Amino acid sequence: MIEAGATKVIEARYGQLAESSCCLSCGGAVRYAEARQGEVCLDLGSGRGQDVLRLAEAVGIDGHAYGLDVSDAMLEKSRRNAAKLGLENVTFLKSALECVPLADETVDLVVSNCTINHAEDKTAVWHEIHRVLKPGGRFVVSDIYAIDDVPEAYSTDPEAVAECWAGSVRRELYLSTVAAAGLVGLKVIEESEPYEKGRIRVASFTIAGAKPSGCRCG
Repeated sequence: MIEAGATKVIEARYGQLAESSCCLSCGGAVRYAEARQGEVCLDLGSGRGQDVLRLAEAVGIDGHAYGLDVSDAMLEKSRRNAAKLGLENVTFLKSALECVPLADETVDLVVSNCTINHAEDKTAVWHEIHRVLKPGGRFVVSDIYAIDDVPEAYSTDPEAVAECWAGSVRRELYLSTVAAAGLVGLKVIEESEPYEKGRIRVASFTIAGAKPSGCRCG
């Protein structure tokens, strides 16, 4: 288990990066999302909000784009960016990934970029994705996975987890967690070669799938 206070460490780290220009992504989830006019979209770990704003423009005034993040500084930056563009079909929410503050079956598309690896309870995150998606709704997620099991000394260290490497899990566990949440049609869109990050080796990938069309939450 990750030590108590990990969320605070993550919030502090990414709060400091809100006004920086450094890249916080590990893939191209939003590029493959193909948001459509009138859809409701959700970006988990929305950071500075660029992907949310792209989604808002794609879905138009009849659609809506939500961004969810734990960092007040990131959320503030996102809201300022939305205001500059005059976008009104956006909402930024503060919450952990394991408890999305949206009703069941209200979202057409979920995206996320290099964020789920931070979550302590990844099973809960994927069940939340399943819960908020409408039947037939889809997801596109970019993230990292560990090539080997992450030593407990790192996986339980909030600072190492916040650095976007120590919270990663092996590829087979990642994909089985997605499937166990009831999501189907899983495919790997892009995948990197292994590389060194922190004290371990990881790889990045972008995956996509959907909630079954006949599935109803109950």
